[in-house]
Amino acid sequence: MDIKLKKYSHSLITKIIVFTIVVLFFSGILKSIANVSALTDDDFGIVFEENYFLSKSYVQEVETVINSLSLLVGEYKSEEHILKGGTISNENIRAIEEKLYPNFIGQSRIDKPSINDEQNFQTTLAEEIKQTKSQMITEDLKRYHALQQNLAENKDILYYASDGVNEFTNNTLKGQFKSKPSYLIFKDYKREIYPDKVKKNKRLNWITGSLDQLNPTNMEVSMAFTQESLDKRINKWKENKAIATKEFYLLIGCSIGFLLSFVYLVFIIGRRSFKDREMYLNPIDRLFNDVNVALLICLIISWVALVEPLTIEVINKLVFFLVIPFFIVALLLILSIIKHIKNGTLIKHTLIYLLLNKFFAFIKDVYNSGGTGVKTVLIVVGYPVVIALTLFIFPITIGFAAWFAYKQIKKFNAIKEGVEQIKTGDFQHRIELNGKGEFARLSNNINSITDGLKTAVDRELKSERMKTELITNVSHDIRTPLTSIITYVDLLKKEKNPSKIEEYVEVLDQKSQRLKLLTDDLFEAAKASSGTIPVHLERIDILSLLTQGLGEVNAKIEALDLTIKINHPQDKLYVTADGKLLWRSVENLLSNIFKYALRGSRVYIDIEDLGNEILLTFKNISAYELNISADELMERFKRGDESRNSQGSGLGLSIAKSLVDIQKGKFTIQVDGDLFKAMISMPKHIKNF
Repeated sequence: MDIKLKKYSHSLITKIIVFTIVVLFFSGILKSIANVSALTDDDFGIVFEENYFLSKSYVQEVETVINSLSLLVGEYKSEEHILKGGTISNENIRAIEEKLYPNFIGQSRIDKPSINDEQNFQTTLAEEIKQTKSQMITEDLKRYHALQQNLAENKDILYYASDGVNEFTNNTLKGQFKSKPSYLIFKDYKREIYPDKVKKNKRLNWITGSLDQLNPTNMEVSMAFTQESLDKRINKWKENKAIATKEFYLLIGCSIGFLLSFVYLVFIIGRRSFKDREMYLNPIDRLFNDVNVALLICLIISWVALVEPLTIEVINKLVFFLVIPFFIVALLLILSIIKHIKNGTLIKHTLIYLLLNKFFAFIKDVYNSGGTGVKTVLIVVGYPVVIALTLFIFPITIGFAAWFAYKQIKKFNAIKEGVEQIKTGDFQHRIELNGKGEFARLSNNINSITDGLKTAVDRELKSERMKTELITNVSHDIRTPLTSIITYVDLLKKEKNPSKIEEYVEVLDQKSQRLKLLTDDLFEAAKASSGTIPVHLERIDILSLLTQGLGEVNAKIEALDLTIKINHPQDKLYVTADGKLLWRSVENLLSNIFKYALRGSRVYIDIEDLGNEILLTFKNISAYELNISADELMERFKRGDESRNSQGSGLGLSIAKSLVDIQKGKFTIQVDGDLFKAMISMPKHIKNF
């Protein structure tokens, strides 16, 4: 099942199917939004409304009537009031004068510059002001009758409004309002609203806002719904809510589906498997990313321009024809950009970057094509061209040239002073120059030479110190058994007792074997470090090598009461190594553990797969206090016990490192308190198919 998943998860068919699903889900999202917009006049909140009296629809129905009544009794009042100019305030007259005054002033100063403008303004433009007022009165009359007509069309709503003189109503019986299932009465500083649920409507201020501007002493505005009209509106609201709720859930489902499918498409696009790190591009991905973005913006603008003049109903019917072609092209462009983001070429694969890169590469090639003399000539030739092109900022150009020359001279002096200081033997001195020019490269080269000289001197000093320590350690380790051999040979010459002679011979045998071990280890260390040991690389099962080797030394493990814990993956791991040399390295580490590990402790051996390498780690608790560093332990003839009372030669770790190195592996050790850790990293064997 897992193999089939890997096979089909990134296939072309899968990508096409997911691409199609993304397009369909996106179309579903737009269709759901269009349905709700067409049905509820962009009132998406109807889904969450609990009651008609708490809805936006109820407030809109009431607001239309209340606002019309407020305008009639508060501003327009009657035809006679409008015709007398009662709707035109002093502010309106002042606005007319301010609009006409600038034109009058300009014309009067051209025709009659000596006339007093302020005195002649009212008389000269009185007729024009009168005409403007007449137009305003006509417009107010139109609005007055339009409001009355709109109210008359709402036959299923009862209303009454009065300012004490003028009345507007379609109900001859005022007292009937409170007998209706829903009413609003605003009179004598009081508000009567029924049912009480309306008071909890968060949009109630839409209604009361216009009423707050009326004079409450003589104004009365009331309205009510009949039972029949209220039932019709409630039923219509419930139908709309049911449809909107269905479309809302469809919108949520399509949104989740779109998000999941789009994320998966982004995850698999450009790859052929989960572990694939290579990005596969197709012909559309050759389009430059900045051109891609420009096309995407043009596509969106074109789509908006096409859809904007259409009604919601038309968009709802043609959503698939208006969305799918545009969205498919847009999605292809977006996926192309995503591929370049995943590939790390978002900026590099742009037309602007290409042009700038070619331009700067050309300048760099010209500059780097010759030596310092050629570059100087280019600067001398190019500078007048720059001067000609920047003649309008000539002082800035001169200043820049002087600053550039000063910086170059300063760099040259820094290099000269640095070389003088290094010449005196100060290898710690470094010439620090910023930038990437000729002088910066020259200073880096000089610093590299200085570092090389310092490293060579340090290496030579360390080599001399190590030679001295090597001679001291070898002399000490060889002289001890050799002195014992000489002493016991002298005793053997004088001894007549057979039992004593046998005892002396046994001691001589031990010391001679010890001397042989030291010379053999010294010889092996010399061969390993010189690289003259033949190496035969082959495939080695690392776990089998360990278990087989541990079986051979099981007697020593039991004698020291050590517990070996091996942690390894379930799958077999193979390394490319020489079996004999690798076991010799492991054997040296085990021998080191047997000599220095705390008796009765645990020894952990971990095998880890690091991808291209296999890491073999040995961890044990030392019986001796490890008061020296890991680097010192790696040196020849160094031991964990500085007293040198143990039986080791001090060459085991050094030999192991040399043997691992010639097999193209890595050998390191770490010391953490009494915890000793040795790590062998070998190349993993890769199967060839």
